[in-house]
Amino acid sequence: MTELHPDLRENVRMLGELLGQSIQRHPGQECFELIEEVRAAAKSDRRKESGSGQRLISLLGKLRDDELLPVTRAFNQFLNLANLAEQYHGIRRRRDHHSDLKVEPLSEVFERLKADGTSADALHQCVAGMRLEFVLTAHPTEVARRTLIMKYDEMSDCLSSLDHDDLLPSEREEIIGRLSRLVAEAWHTDEIRHERPTAVDEAKWGFAVIENSLWEALPRFLGELDASLQEATGQGLPLQASPIRIASWMGGDRDGNPNVTHEVTRKVFLLGRWMAADLFLRDIKSLRAELSMWQASDELRQLAGDSREPYRQVLANLRDRLIKTRDWAEASINNEPADANGILFENEDLIAPLELCYRSLTECGLEHIAEGALLDTIRRAHTFGLPLIRLDIRQEATRHAEAVAEMVEFLGLGDYLSWSEKERQTFLLSELQGRRPLVPRNWEPSAPVREVLDTCEVVARQTPEALGSYVISMASQPSDVLSVILLLRESGMTFPMRVVPLFETLDDLRGAPDSMAALFEVDWYREYCHGQQEVMIGYSDSSKDAGQLMAAWAQYQAQEKLTQVATQYGIHLTLFHGRGGTVGRGGGPANSAILSQPPGSVNGSFRITEQGEMIRFKFGLPRLAVQSLTLYTSAVIEATLAPPPEPEDNWRETMDWLTERSLKAYREVVRENPDFVPYFRQVTPEQALGKLALGSRPARRKATGGVESLRAIPWIFAWTQMRLMLPSWLGSDVALEDAAREGRLPVLREMMQGWPFFKTYVDMLEMVLAKADLRIAGYYEQTLLDDDQLRSLGDSLGKRLEACVQRLLELKEQSELLEHEPVFAHSMRVRNPYTDPLHYLQAELLKRDRENDNQGEVPDLVEQALKVTMAGISAGMRNTG
Repeated sequence: MTELHPDLRENVRMLGELLGQSIQRHPGQECFELIEEVRAAAKSDRRKESGSGQRLISLLGKLRDDELLPVTRAFNQFLNLANLAEQYHGIRRRRDHHSDLKVEPLSEVFERLKADGTSADALHQCVAGMRLEFVLTAHPTEVARRTLIMKYDEMSDCLSSLDHDDLLPSEREEIIGRLSRLVAEAWHTDEIRHERPTAVDEAKWGFAVIENSLWEALPRFLGELDASLQEATGQGLPLQASPIRIASWMGGDRDGNPNVTHEVTRKVFLLGRWMAADLFLRDIKSLRAELSMWQASDELRQLAGDSREPYRQVLANLRDRLIKTRDWAEASINNEPADANGILFENEDLIAPLELCYRSLTECGLEHIAEGALLDTIRRAHTFGLPLIRLDIRQEATRHAEAVAEMVEFLGLGDYLSWSEKERQTFLLSELQGRRPLVPRNWEPSAPVREVLDTCEVVARQTPEALGSYVISMASQPSDVLSVILLLRESGMTFPMRVVPLFETLDDLRGAPDSMAALFEVDWYREYCHGQQEVMIGYSDSSKDAGQLMAAWAQYQAQEKLTQVATQYGIHLTLFHGRGGTVGRGGGPANSAILSQPPGSVNGSFRITEQGEMIRFKFGLPRLAVQSLTLYTSAVIEATLAPPPEPEDNWRETMDWLTERSLKAYREVVRENPDFVPYFRQVTPEQALGKLALGSRPARRKATGGVESLRAIPWIFAWTQMRLMLPSWLGSDVALEDAAREGRLPVLREMMQGWPFFKTYVDMLEMVLAKADLRIAGYYEQTLLDDDQLRSLGDSLGKRLEACVQRLLELKEQSELLEHEPVFAHSMRVRNPYTDPLHYLQAELLKRDRENDNQGEVPDLVEQALKVTMAGISAGMRNTG
């Protein structure tokens, strides 16, 4: 059995001891001993010692209301501290330490590609022209409060400070003392938000990720990329290159979220400019201290005048304009009079003086100085720019159609919504090619349409660098795209914004290639998009709609066909992957996911959502962010230059055969079994999720309705909490069972060997099955179900899960799950004694919560403890939705 690395084990032990000391101080020794007794019982229970399970349940069942909260909080805090130790372990620097997280250096990736036949020129061209964009989203899964995240970051700094062999005893004591105080501060901080964050709060959280991590990480990563490229090809990264982009949905994603209004979006644009001005001001102040030299080019002197310190003079002018910009943004945010004279608004206003300083230093033979902090600032200016982050706008297709329909009706031109697609296109293209405004001067639209038009006006006032994509959910026809372009133009937009259809359900994915072909057939549109098109592939709802196996295959086929369609029309296609953190939402190791995409679909450009707690796990610390950027970049370059082979015809036929069975089996349970929705509602904490103030978005698209109205994130969250993990394996169980019965396992093994897509799918299924726990799920059923018919459904699902595990082991020819991932397996085993009490408590608290709810009153301590169990289980599982 693989143990945790000794350094990691020591850090987990030390943090656990410090937490124990905090508990001993308050609430006191009695509470500490109770928690230790529960922990010991949970460990014995996992070892299957006689009677241990009953001892644990009995202990938890006897907890008084006033003991519930400290016990649940203790286990929650420990799991967060274990996550912190694991996260730091992935980036620690110590002699003889090899991190369990293997990140292949860029230089090795480049040498491997060259050895496999990629020319130096092709490699340089690919890297210099690469477009990898991360889209930060505020899906409601980040359970930890920002105040605690900041404490955890400082704890990580303390662990880093302890990682030195030359510390004096007094120095070591001082660091551990600081760590002890931070753990105590976290213990005495309420870990649960009591008010739901606003969309603006979420956007500020996204900006904080840039300020605290990516601002430092990005130039460091680009420096490594530049050096590796220079070594491999003889040419470095061009000064203007920005292979990495950061975008956001926070404050722009209004699909199903009534809390995101045009005013929220306006404020988020301005907050980004305020934050960018503030961050660049810090850079400029540091640069003025550094660039004290007097040698300068004539070009720079012309701007600086006869100053003895010309660089400082140029940077002083930039500093003054940044201060004006920050003041203007702050006044605008507060709806106060704002002086826009002399502000920096276009990126070029910031970049030009910086690059002038760079050219001057280089001309004067001071390249070494130019390539220090100044180059870092120039790279930040090209990547983040004055808007700081590119804001995406997302809205549902019918909202745009309704806006056009109201205009058309007011003008007496007919009933737009009843028109055929051809009639809609003819009208839209006629308006787009004409010059007269469409929006009538005295027209008073309905409130929903007014909001759509106001949003378009806010967007139209931005610079191109401030905008990401305008994403249309539920898009299916060319008119869905053309109507958005028309509304933007009517609002005063003077440049072409990327308009991106999102294909998510099974039917949408299947229809996507024909939809895009119809759009590319429109001559006017091909001219508008300048040969560039982005298409978003949704993972969440397709999995909820069709089950994970069918969804994965439909996504793969849609990407293949979309790539073919784009090539046919001479369009460069960028696929935007709407992945979540969990397997049920397309999650998993980033490099495996990218390298398993269809050949040709990653063509030097790749866009991907990063959501909720996964942003923190991947980008929360600068060194962690550098690792994540390295993983993604190397995968995009490799998938572009050395794509995987086309799957064999018989592999495709086998996938069709498997998914036909998995889809039928999945929908028979989720859609057709009348007991399923009552079972889901009773056995999971789905109904209680609304109590957690997780995000600005409502959990449901509609206030009423069944599973179909539930957003994909709470759908996954609920099943993860009680460990049945149903969305990620249901359907696959039947497909694998039928494959074994009909002797198809040898073909599946062949597919795993030769097809990265299928291997990645099987590996992700294994990981999910390892997180599932039938004993825990059974306890939820025993505690929360009072209907024999629902219990019967639970029994059958449990048997299916067990059969799925056996078939997977047979397919992979293993005796146990995670045989080839021993570190991950051990990490799960270490967490179990801490997550188990939270699961047992959650089931009991859900029961009390529902009983008290029926009587009209839920004690605060019960409700608070229930919320903490949700947060703790999320931490233990390392992902939520």
